[in-house]
Amino acid sequence: MFITDDIKYIGVNDHKVDLFEGQYRVPSGMAYNSYAIIDEKIAIMDTVDQNFTHEWLDNIQNTLGARKPDYLVVQHMEPDHSANIVNFIKTYPEAKIVASAKAFVMMKNFFGTDFEDKQIVVGEGSTLELGRHTLNFVTAPMVHWPEVIVTYDSADKVLFSADGFGKFGALDVEEPWADEARRYYLGIVGKYGAQVQALLKKAAGLDIATICPLHGPVLKENLGYYLDLYNTWSSYQPEADGIVVAYTSVYGNTKKAVLALAEKLKANGCPKVVVHDLARCDMAEAVADAFRYSKLVLATTTYNADIFPFMREFIDHLTERNFQNRTVALIENGSWAPLAAKVMREMFGASKNITFTDTTVKILSALNDESSAQLTSMVDELCREYLARQDETANKNDLTALFNIGYGLYVITSNDGKKDNGLIVNTVTQVTNTPNRIAVTINKQNYSHHIIKQTGIMNINCLSVDAPFKVFEVFGFQSGRNVDKFADCTPLRSDNGLVFLPRYINSFMSLKVEQYIDLDTHGMFICSVTEARVLNDRETMTYTYYQNNVKPKPETEGKKGYVCKICGYVYEGEELPEDYICPLCKHGAADFEEIK
Repeated sequence: MFITDDIKYIGVNDHKVDLFEGQYRVPSGMAYNSYAIIDEKIAIMDTVDQNFTHEWLDNIQNTLGARKPDYLVVQHMEPDHSANIVNFIKTYPEAKIVASAKAFVMMKNFFGTDFEDKQIVVGEGSTLELGRHTLNFVTAPMVHWPEVIVTYDSADKVLFSADGFGKFGALDVEEPWADEARRYYLGIVGKYGAQVQALLKKAAGLDIATICPLHGPVLKENLGYYLDLYNTWSSYQPEADGIVVAYTSVYGNTKKAVLALAEKLKANGCPKVVVHDLARCDMAEAVADAFRYSKLVLATTTYNADIFPFMREFIDHLTERNFQNRTVALIENGSWAPLAAKVMREMFGASKNITFTDTTVKILSALNDESSAQLTSMVDELCREYLARQDETANKNDLTALFNIGYGLYVITSNDGKKDNGLIVNTVTQVTNTPNRIAVTINKQNYSHHIIKQTGIMNINCLSVDAPFKVFEVFGFQSGRNVDKFADCTPLRSDNGLVFLPRYINSFMSLKVEQYIDLDTHGMFICSVTEARVLNDRETMTYTYYQNNVKPKPETEGKKGYVCKICGYVYEGEELPEDYICPLCKHGAADFEEIK
């Protein structure tokens, strides 16, 4: 397989393996990827699993012909990638081994030698010249072992991403990427979201055309899709709206309650309901779904004054992987002393931003009138925002939405007649209540100001505290004149035809401009309220909350250069070019300050 003219695939497919890492089912097998970079010097990128020694060495020989490799680059020391280091050196004794210092320590542990006479130790910022190709090394500690490096080939713009962007499944099996990549990520890397975020920031400064992982297919097209998913997964944000119901049931009564709940959720507008019987399902798939969707219902029995073992295992998997930023509802069953809800709640004690529903369903052996009423109340809580999004079930005159206006942060949406637009503002004020009038102030340089002046309508989306930094990147760091900010989502619309955000808001209001006041650099729109919906009770995000909890803290320690005041990107260098543009937020040099 040709990756580029100079980079060839020399990996193998494994259809004999049934459990990856001894626990993850892989019905479609596994790929152990390895690559050859052929230049004046030749570099082999990683080895493969011990069961494929000769097939891999044959691939190298068939690819190189009479030539021999000069380097073996070892990015990751897990045995499925490093098992054949010794066999490689026996076959090519003149080659050097390129790896991190910690990798060479691990080689001593695995093989009894650290290949002292063959070592080329690399770290952050190290390079290796092959001829036309220059390999640039980036450390990626704990993604997901401490010795990991990734490698960027600046000639062909290829990122060799180690275990990053990998998936379960052999390369000769056609299947969607996301499902098995999600299950792989959350099982293998899920605990280390902060480290993945750090690596993504480094990657943002690279011009990447191709990603070559150690498992799964080579990624060449629509790289933004894969990068965006990794950003979502590693920041522990929901990927999609929906409710996962995970349960255990001994004699079937808890199962009956779960099935009744699932039907009620669907009937009340929940866009996706996924049910897992934890005693029978693939546990890794259940874990992946819990991270994929925005809400989780746990239903189990009290068992030996604790909870049923499969439920305990499931919650352990979630908390071990830093499960957070979710709404969780609890259903317990017990014939004489129900304790399950208390135990489950305590298991999430160290988890961040878990919102429990006000309603907990308590079943005493089997559903009765009281517990059935609790089930209905739980559904009302879980589905409130789903009902508010749908025209036929929404209260469109819920003026309590105005209570969510404060010194907060908002997405103002508009439409120029060709595409939807949105921008971040913190200048929304209620100026009168008889009639209700809202003032919105927008910088004249913003494209939204131009649109709203022409159309006379807008929507205010009140951001809630669960909104991730991604929202600010999309709506605050780029102009709607140049990009379609809603290209990757299916929009919801209010009665005025404008978009309102499906997630990360607690309410929205549709406004009609009644008066315009010119404030020199800004324009103030005085507006009447034509529609108002409340989606949930989450707190409005204030500017202070954004600064303290959402905006990334720039990693400047030990670095010399400049930091972007908008997004925190660090430019390392003596002088910042006057025409420099931040690769993350696209702001210019004027928004950078020197690191002191």
